Amino acid sequence: MVGPDENGAPVKLEGKYAAVIVCWLLGNGCLLSWNSMLTIEDYYVYLFPRYHPSRVLTLVYQPFALGTLAILAYNEAKINTRRRNLTGYILFFLSSLAVLLLDLATSGKGGIGTFIGLCAITGVFGVADAHVQGGMVGDLSFMQPELIQSFLAGLAASGALTSALRLITKAAFENSKNGLRKGAILFFSISSFFELLCVLLYAFIFPKLPIVKYYRSKAASEGSKTVSADLAAGGIQMLPREEAEEDPKQLQRMSSKELFFQNIDFALDLFLIYVLTLSIFPGFLSEDTGSHSLGAWYALVLIAMYNVWDLIGRYLPLMKCMKLESRSGLMIAILSRFLLIPAFYFTAKYGDQGWMIMLTSFLGLTNGYLTVCVLTTAPKGYKGPEQNALGNLLVLFLLGGIFAGVTLDWLWLIGKGW
Repeated sequence: MVGPDENGAPVKLEGKYAAVIVCWLLGNGCLLSWNSMLTIEDYYVYLFPRYHPSRVLTLVYQPFALGTLAILAYNEAKINTRRRNLTGYILFFLSSLAVLLLDLATSGKGGIGTFIGLCAITGVFGVADAHVQGGMVGDLSFMQPELIQSFLAGLAASGALTSALRLITKAAFENSKNGLRKGAILFFSISSFFELLCVLLYAFIFPKLPIVKYYRSKAASEGSKTVSADLAAGGIQMLPREEAEEDPKQLQRMSSKELFFQNIDFALDLFLIYVLTLSIFPGFLSEDTGSHSLGAWYALVLIAMYNVWDLIGRYLPLMKCMKLESRSGLMIAILSRFLLIPAFYFTAKYGDQGWMIMLTSFLGLTNGYLTVCVLTTAPKGYKGPEQNALGNLLVLFLLGGIFAGVTLDWLWLIGKGW
């Protein structure tokens, strides 16, 4: 099966649909552990009522993710992508298992020691996220847009799946002793198993898919040094490039600084999307929405609605008529989202739960839709190594926006006491 790429050139598409499925599963694995922790916030709020776990854990996570990714993005041209992504997925597996073992070892008891241990594991989640999210987006940026879209949809699907499972476990264990704890144990048992599956998928299945081997070979021919180990895992040994040695100018690539200034609007787009989203989700939705008829289910329903509509939003750009590719149009749409801040404030103060559910759904829909539009529109017109570098830069700004957002989220507490 052969089809055109974005420039109209023929490209082999064998294994495309298998690659789409694997990318979706790997996207799930990138955030499943962290979303599991976010989704069982009611358990941690019960265990650590004085420590604001919904805010503190997110705030701990982000510096580790952002700092690690900054280092990796700066050195991305020299980093073995296979080792980087496998390291990330292995860390996800080990840290998910550690959360489970910590709870079992402490018999589900709170206290400052347990909370510090949980914060330490959260930092490991951040390091793993920086390895995987930046590495995968960079790797997929020089492949077909459908693959990066599927990976991004997998990120959102992890939130939707954990929310659905959380609602099921809450209903199943609501009337049982230690119901919250049983649900949390189930969550991280599933999470640990799935992260191990992602390690195996990336190590043995993904590099052997024909379409993946095709694009990695193409990137290597354009001077990429990051894909050699993955090509070897896929059974391809790259021959020395004699022509390149004779004419090194053929392999010259644009610097990260040049890439940044040519795509500064896309970088700001992602930063602004996540500044807004994380200044509201999950901290505000977990603690600042008042008392309503749904009771203890209210925050869970809001988080579930955000995750479901975030997932839906990530599939909308698959319809060409729905995809927003105008650079100015993207910036206008993203800036317009900041009207949601006063909307959430006044709805929490005066509105009922129906309006809050609608606003939360819109927050998720626009977050997913605009993220995919930016990341599938930006990496075009460059060689493979440059697209990889740009993908890492864009994810760096995305995580920078998340860090800024979770920091600004504390402003909602002004005037409310601690």
